[in-house]
Order: sequence, then C-alpha cells, then structure tokens
Amino acid sequence: MQGRLSPLYNNKIQSFPKYHWRNEFKKIRELKINMMEWTLDHKEIIKNPINTIEGKKEIVDLKNKYKIDINSLTGDCFMQKPFWKQKGKKKDKLINIFKQVLQNSSKIGVKKIILPLVDNGSVKNNQQLKILISTLKKFIPILKKNKQEILFELNFNPTKALSFIKKFDKNYFGINYDIGNSSSLGFQSKDEIKTYGNFIKNVHIKDRHFKGTTVRLGKGDADFHEVFINLKKIKYNGNFILQTARAKKGQHKKEISINLNYLKKWFY
Repeated sequence: MQGRLSPLYNNKIQSFPKYHWRNEFKKIRELKINMMEWTLDHKEIIKNPINTIEGKKEIVDLKNKYKIDINSLTGDCFMQKPFWKQKGKKKDKLINIFKQVLQNSSKIGVKKIILPLVDNGSVKNNQQLKILISTLKKFIPILKKNKQEILFELNFNPTKALSFIKKFDKNYFGINYDIGNSSSLGFQSKDEIKTYGNFIKNVHIKDRHFKGTTVRLGKGDADFHEVFINLKKIKYNGNFILQTARAKKGQHKKEISINLNYLKKWFY
C-alpha cells in the first residue's frame, strides 16, 4: 500500500505520501515487491500526480524504471467525501471527481478501484444505497472501455455482503476483502469466503484486534492460516496488498520486512 514506506503524514496510518511518493518506488524494489496500490485522499486531490499530466508521465517513468505495477487504487477520497451522502451541486461535483479518477488512473495502468463503504463511507440508509447503485451503474461504459473494476470494501456480515454485491454486474464490480477489518468486526473468514468468495478480486493483508486497531501481522485476531486456506479453496488468484501497521520508530522498511517474513509460510 502506497505510503507504508514513508513517514506518517499528519499522524495518519494511511495517506498519500505527498513529499515522499517518488522515493517509494526504489524502496519497494529493494524489498523485492513488484506491485503498489495507489492511495488517493480528497484533500488536494487535484494536485495528486495521478490527476496531472506531468504527474502521470512521471509515475509511468518510475513504474518502468523500477518494474513496479500499479494495478489498483484505494479511494480513501471517496470514503472521506462520499457522493452518496450529498445532494445537488455538491453531489455532482464529487461524482465528477469520481469520473476523473477512473479516467486518469487508467492511464497509469490501474484496473481496480477500491471503494471503501466503511467508517465515514458507510451506507446508512436506503436513500444512500439507491444513489450509490444508480450512480455507479452509469459508469459501466467507462469501466468497460478502460477494462476497470470497482471493488467494494464492506463492513457487512457475509449474508448482507452477498445481497449487496449481487445488485451489481460481476464483470465490473467485486469485493476487496480486508483481512484485518473482518477480524476487528468479529467475522469468521471461513463464512465470508464461502459466502461471497467468488466476488473477491483484491485482498488487503492486515491484522487487527477484535474491535481494535491495526497491529503487526500475527499480533492481532486475524486467523491468516484459515484465510489463506479458504482463499486457496476458491482458487483465488488476485493480488495481495500489504496494508500493515506502521513502524513506531520510523523504521518503515524494517516493519515491512518483518511482515513479509511472517507471510513466508503461506506464500513461499
């Protein structure tokens, strides 16, 4: 996850590393990782390099230089300012931003847009749900042209998650499965993956305590053995994105190495 190898900005565990994003390409390659998920915040979104001509060119050049794929984008901006909770011109402006993100991200190779329906982005009533569904379905022509997908990060129980995702065309919509979020909510990964596993198209690797915050892999309540066994059963072959806890003393590269080492038993 972009930003995990940079100093914390405004003390946030996750944000776009505006002063350090270029340096992360080299650090990722040094860790022998070949993929990055872009992080997009609403604040200064127009200035984000993904939304400028010069920025997109620089991103592509860095991708090629360090052989790093940017296949997905986590849209924290949509969680911070959800269009499905606005009306009138405010809603129209946010929808237009959503469209721009789809178009611009496709130019750097992004195929999966993560839409977090958690925290401030949680859908609270049927009206918000109707706005969300009707708006997103209008973007199917763009998704088809760009060969992109919108993947929802959900805080629903397995049955509700399945009911929700079935409202969308599977060719263009799916689920981003967040291991840590599920453990914090007390969900059983076996039940989740069995229920809606065929809709999972991206996985965030994270550990959290039940009803608690993000911690180093293996220190929380996530049952990684069960998760990976069940993902294997459904023949999941998508990406795994490290969205792990931050280093306490600024040793971000070391923290990622520790987490990578923890995962070796399942991935190597």
